[in-house]
Amino acid sequence: MSAQEHPLGISFEFFPPNTEAGRDKLMQTRDALATRGPRFFSVTYGAGGSTQHRTTDTVRMVRESGFTTAPHLSCIGSEKAALRDLLNQYREEGIDSLVALRGDLPSGMGGIGELRYANELVEFIREETGDHFNIAVAAYPETHPQAPNADRDVENFARKMKAGANLAITQYFFNADAYFRFVERARALGVEAPIVPGIMPITNYTKLARFSDACGAEIPRWIRKQLEAYGDDSESIAAFGEDVISRLSQRLLDGGAPGLHFYTLNQAEPTLRVVDNICG
Repeated sequence: MSAQEHPLGISFEFFPPNTEAGRDKLMQTRDALATRGPRFFSVTYGAGGSTQHRTTDTVRMVRESGFTTAPHLSCIGSEKAALRDLLNQYREEGIDSLVALRGDLPSGMGGIGELRYANELVEFIREETGDHFNIAVAAYPETHPQAPNADRDVENFARKMKAGANLAITQYFFNADAYFRFVERARALGVEAPIVPGIMPITNYTKLARFSDACGAEIPRWIRKQLEAYGDDSESIAAFGEDVISRLSQRLLDGGAPGLHFYTLNQAEPTLRVVDNICG
């Protein structure tokens, strides 16, 4: 590894680039973030229309940094045979970490596959590979947008963890109390594994609003109004976002969060500024 693991336990997420320029930029981002000693990098599946092939190629590229790299694995639309082949491929390549997700149903798909939910995927991975993989699953402090209610959502989360997951990574959020309350409720249901907060740096209000509306992450009104007031002033947006996310991150760590997982959007600087603020 190019650096010792960061004492705060940080990790970074990338999405597979779809151009050569994007690939070059990601390599630079990877190298910059690697200097902060992450626990691992993760690579999404399906972002921006990417395919599993693009995910595996990106995983290979990111692993060149010398750090653990965890591919996202989605079960929706996948048959067990294909998932089995992919798990075997990852094992043969020395990959020992995964992020196991249900995934979204692409438009026009005729069926959802043999596995419907993330807990079934975790069970399948354990049945096929034993304890080879360190498995992370998703958590939603503000409730999954498709969950019927908050109680059912945290029960479903506990089911995923008890199926054999090692840790959870949350959807990003801006309300620390939502995270602490979610952790408290999960612990009451017997979940003992780490629940790592997901952190989204703020750099562009339009993109943030679009992402948040799609995934159910609430942007507090005071943050929305301030970002709207800045208009196209990117420097002010970046400075405000850095302050907000640094304060949020510090509060989470002070409150006992076991680390931070940054959704980098394949950019280094916004995340680096927050990381350096909270460890300074």
